[in-house]
Amino acid sequence: MKQLGTVAVLLLLSGIVARPAAAQKPINLALVNPVQIVKEDESISAFRFNLLYGKNASMQGFDLGLGNHLTGDMKGVQWGAVNIVGGSFTGWQSGFVSINTGEVEGLQWSAFNSAGRINGLQLAIINYAQHANGVQIGLVNIIKEGGMFPVMIIANWGFED
Repeated sequence: MKQLGTVAVLLLLSGIVARPAAAQKPINLALVNPVQIVKEDESISAFRFNLLYGKNASMQGFDLGLGNHLTGDMKGVQWGAVNIVGGSFTGWQSGFVSINTGEVEGLQWSAFNSAGRINGLQLAIINYAQHANGVQIGLVNIIKEGGMFPVMIIANWGFED
């Protein structure tokens, strides 16, 4: 019984001293990480401009810059020379290179696109998806699993049940 009381006190104290989840910041401006207004482990909720390279946890809104890097999810529009999203992406992503390790729902339009899973449309010279529930249009189109063809020119598609 005494152990149960100790566990309850520890749980209560951990809840009191635990840091609340960081609120999203509305805007971030970055020259090159770490020279940016909002720290890289924080999220942005409206607009981010990365002159050379910016890195944050996640983002909702409009992301613009030469190098756009998010370790988590992105929802909105992302335009940049290089776009890297470590989580899922929902919206429209354009650039020279767009790389997503998670799922992309929407449009990827770059010279080179890569996605863990595409639910939508990829337009590029080279498109790559681990899994596909959508269409790829480009010079070289690769769908590792679930595509009509593993590699195809002009167009490739995959529709999972």
